[in-house]
Amino acid sequence: MMREHSFTPVIRRILSDEFGSVSEQILRQSDLVQYINVKTVSASRGSKARGSFGNLYAIYVLVEDYINRGFHVSEDYEDAEGARFSDLFKRQRELPFGSKLQNHALNHRLNQEFRKYFPISGAQPILRDNESHQYWINEHLLKVEIEGQEHNIAEAIIRIIDAYIDAKQESFHSFIRDCERMQSISDESPKEVVDFIASLLRPNVDARLFEIVSFAILKAHYGDKAIFWGWELDRIEEERLVLYKTGRTNANDGGIDFVMRPLGRFFQVTETLDVRKYFLDIDKVQKYPITFVVKAEMDVSEIQQAIREQAKDQYPVRAIIKRYMECIEEIINTPILIARLQKVVQAGGLNTVIEEIVKHSRVEFNLAV
Repeated sequence: MMREHSFTPVIRRILSDEFGSVSEQILRQSDLVQYINVKTVSASRGSKARGSFGNLYAIYVLVEDYINRGFHVSEDYEDAEGARFSDLFKRQRELPFGSKLQNHALNHRLNQEFRKYFPISGAQPILRDNESHQYWINEHLLKVEIEGQEHNIAEAIIRIIDAYIDAKQESFHSFIRDCERMQSISDESPKEVVDFIASLLRPNVDARLFEIVSFAILKAHYGDKAIFWGWELDRIEEERLVLYKTGRTNANDGGIDFVMRPLGRFFQVTETLDVRKYFLDIDKVQKYPITFVVKAEMDVSEIQQAIREQAKDQYPVRAIIKRYMECIEEIINTPILIARLQKVVQAGGLNTVIEEIVKHSRVEFNLAV
C-alpha cells in the first residue's frame, strides 16, 4: 500500500492536471510514481530533514533526455542511441542541490534501491551499456495502460520532481531566514538562539547540517584558546588555535572533515558506530590520530566500548585493536557539542557560531549570495 505523506497531494494534483479522471489509477499502477512518492517524503519537513536528490536526479536527467529527443510522443525509443554518461552527469550537477552529486545513482544505486521497494516489478529504471557508456530510461516504467489506453507519464515525472525541488529550495531559504533572525536576536534572547542551534544537532537532522553546526561550534570553542611554541627557547610565540573545514560536507570523498592549526589535529564527522568506518578513516591517514565528532547521544565511554566490541569480532589480535583504538584521539558526541556551545555563549561568541552556520549553509545548499 502506498505511503501517504505531505507531498503526496502535490503528486496527485500534477497527475490530475495531466491525466484527469484516470490519474488515481496511474498513481496506483505506476511503480515509478510510487517510488518518487517515497523519495519525496522530506519535501515539507524543512531544511533539517535529509533531502533525496541523487536517485531522483538520475531519473530526472534520463526522462528529460527522453522528452528532449521527442520519444514521449514517438514510438522508436527502443532503437535509439542512449544518452552519454558524461552529459547526464553534467546535467545532474547543474540542477539545484546537485553540484556535489557523485555517479553512484546513475551507475547502480537507483536500480538497487528500486528493486528493494518493488522486488516483483521485473523492471529497473536505468538501462545501460557498459562498453559504450550509454544510458536509457526504462520506457516500460513511463507507459501506464489504463482500460486499454496507454498513457506516457514522462512529462508528469519532470513536473513532480520540479515541484519537489521547489519545495526543498523554499525550505532552505526559510532555514537561512531563521538563522538570520537568530543573528538579530542573539544579544536579547541567547537561550532561544542556543535552543535553535541545539535543534540542528538532533538525530533526524540532515547530516550536512550536523557537520556544519559541529564545525561552527568547535571553531568558536577552540578559537579562544592558544598555545605557546617556537623553534628556539628564547623565541616562543603565542598562536591561537584555528579550525579549518576541508573537502565536501558529508561527502564520501575520502577526505578529512576538519583540520586544526597549529596542532595538526584531524577531525572526522560521522553518524555511525560501525567500526569499519572508524578504522577505514584511521587507515586513510596511515594511523594518524583522529578526533571523531559523532552524532550520538550515547556517553563517550559507551561509544568507545561499542567500537571495541565490534573490533574484537573482526580482529582477533589484541595488538591490532589496541593500535587502532590508540588512534582515536578524542570522541566528541552531541552532549559535548552542546556543552561547548554553552561555554562559547558564556564567552560572548554566540553570534560567531550563527555567522559560520549561515555562511557554510549558503554554500552547501547553493544559496550563496
